[in-house]
Amino acid sequence: VCCLEMTTKRKIIGRLVPCRCFRGEEEIVSVLDYSHCGLQQVPKEVFSFERTLEELYLDANQIEELPKQLFNCQALRKLSIPDNDLSSLPTTIASLVNLKELDISKNGIQDFPENIKCCKCLTIIEASVNPVSK
Repeated sequence: VCCLEMTTKRKIIGRLVPCRCFRGEEEIVSVLDYSHCGLQQVPKEVFSFERTLEELYLDANQIEELPKQLFNCQALRKLSIPDNDLSSLPTTIASLVNLKELDISKNGIQDFPENIKCCKCLTIIEASVNPVSK
């Protein structure tokens, strides 16, 4: 059973070379959806698209922590991780400077790291059903 859904675009870099394999054609993945896959960690494939990934859906899994590599995804605008087993957000979330939407509802998050304010584009945070104290 494959849980991955991708939205892709093709970008052709070199147009003068006749053979497709030498054209420098690169696959750009902007959306990945791993919702309801029974995952315990963020799949490593996600990091292959860290330059182009804009939306990542990890809804309804059993993920307990977010790996540091995830925060290298500089183009990420939407991160959806509701209904998982997160107990905290790492301070490295501040490196997601283009993040606009964050859904961390239905987790065990007690507080937000102080430096989340470095996410200047962040306009929507869904954090319901968490024991947030501050």
